Amino acid sequence: MNLERPIGVIDSGVGGLTVLHELKRQLPKEKFIYLGDTLRCPYGSKQEEEVIQYTWEMVTHLMTFDIKMLVIACNTATALVLEQLKEHLPIPVVGVIEPGARAAIKQTQTNHVGIIGTENTIRSQAYELALKRIKPNLTTTGVACPKFVPLIESGKFIESDAIKVVEESLEFINEHPDLDTLILGCTHYPIIQSLIEKVVGNNVTVLSSAVETGFEVSTLLTFYNMYNSQDMVHSEPVILTTGSLNVFQHLKEEIFQLKSASLKQITLT
Repeated sequence: MNLERPIGVIDSGVGGLTVLHELKRQLPKEKFIYLGDTLRCPYGSKQEEEVIQYTWEMVTHLMTFDIKMLVIACNTATALVLEQLKEHLPIPVVGVIEPGARAAIKQTQTNHVGIIGTENTIRSQAYELALKRIKPNLTTTGVACPKFVPLIESGKFIESDAIKVVEESLEFINEHPDLDTLILGCTHYPIIQSLIEKVVGNNVTVLSSAVETGFEVSTLLTFYNMYNSQDMVHSEPVILTTGSLNVFQHLKEEIFQLKSASLKQITLT
């Protein structure tokens, strides 16, 4: 087995860069190839059949690069397609929901965990199921925030009206004073995590699943003996997108410090 093969990362858009950044931090010797389907983003409000089709199209494209592992850095795709991908692909597949659930269970003191995500992720109750499999007595509150992904994909999340969108979307927090942990159930959301934390206040811990997903990938690389052990020259990720390069360019350079990562527009068929 060629251990220098890349790890593939897919997302509906730019949000998975939060996961890619963490994977690069935890696994500096690994090669990564990232594909964000910004042309058809957001996935969170689409029909389930569409999400399954689009996810498989991304995966099929990344498999041509001989990837050794697939990370689904999209909560919607994880919720709807993870088990199917695990069953049919000849490589390990990692989603972002189980790692996020474990992080929340470690964090909560009041046993009341909130989840914000896309309409599809919240409707699937994937986080609730993952949380209660581990800790059945948890109270969970899941709320869809459909305005967040378009806001982030537009690149306008640092403008003053962005805070109003966040405040309106998170009004439900005030109705649950014992809720002490909030899972960002969409990998786009950590890009506006500072705004979210400002709105929810100091009594609520806001969690991204990116760090825990990094641990999961590391564990699987060890289990399958797939670590790249070569002392290779530091290699920057390859970033592919189906849509505009502009927001990717800004995020990879200004926020995620992936300045030398190559960026290319592709077409999926």
